[in-house]
Amino acid sequence: MEEVIIIGTGCAGYTAAIYTARANLKPLMLSGTQPGGQLTTTTEVENFPGHPDGVMGPELMMKMQAQAEKFGTRIAYEMVESVTRRDDGTFAVKTGSATHEAKTVIVATGAAPRHLGLPNEQSLIGRGLTSCATCDGAFYPDVPVAVIGGGDSACEEAGFLTRFASKVYLVHRRDELRASKIMAERALANPKIEPLWNSAVSAYLTDEKGEMRAIALKNLVDGSEREVEVKCVFVAIGHVPNSGFLGGLVDLDENGYILQTPGRTSTKTPGLFAAGDVADHYYRQAITAAGQGCAAALEAERYLADHEGH
Repeated sequence: MEEVIIIGTGCAGYTAAIYTARANLKPLMLSGTQPGGQLTTTTEVENFPGHPDGVMGPELMMKMQAQAEKFGTRIAYEMVESVTRRDDGTFAVKTGSATHEAKTVIVATGAAPRHLGLPNEQSLIGRGLTSCATCDGAFYPDVPVAVIGGGDSACEEAGFLTRFASKVYLVHRRDELRASKIMAERALANPKIEPLWNSAVSAYLTDEKGEMRAIALKNLVDGSEREVEVKCVFVAIGHVPNSGFLGGLVDLDENGYILQTPGRTSTKTPGLFAAGDVADHYYRQAITAAGQGCAAALEAERYLADHEGH
């Protein structure tokens, strides 16, 4: 019987592991299919405190893993299929190869950015294709870029990118934005933002180095195609939180994000905590995920102290 099982190995999971390991709870981490989480798909990270010269995303995650393991965290490279709560209040965490038991569970499984499903998408991530303007916008000064999407986050990303890019194309499938009135008006009033209406990206076009050169656009009204030169594409069509395996143990919002107790990381199930992007559709930053991982670890620790001998 484990004191705590941490599901997921991004910033939230590793931070929770560091804290619970240092509290001598000997955490077991279950890594899932993408050890290190979303940051392993980025290149340079410039906004994580303590790294004035920036740090490569994979390197940052390897250091977090080493720090967690140094204090006694064990990592099993297994994918969680389901979590159930037993009558005695403990948890059974079923993976493809085993069933683990735990007194508390911290869910830090993150969210996967939605992509378009185009052929060369995976190879372009970090080479001109990204889902985070805050993370990568500064790498594209004085060049044209594109944002795909028509909601609030697309408008927000486009507005942010005008600080760096020479021009921001806002590619949307319809002839008006889905965003809230104020966000849409602000985006359309910005002279650097040019909306490309009734358009869908049919292909990403690369240069000889394999980096983004342009997008092929299809007009959804007349079927015509054209090329638009851009150095980076920011996909802002939402994220899919990795929360489906929890069944009824947690309440979810309409987009599948886990609902936490306000101001806390606890969920509706005692002993089950959620941290990072699986519960946070608002900030979605490495440092906020790490902060939630810390909070979840402290809450799990207090929960265990309160229930010792019960």
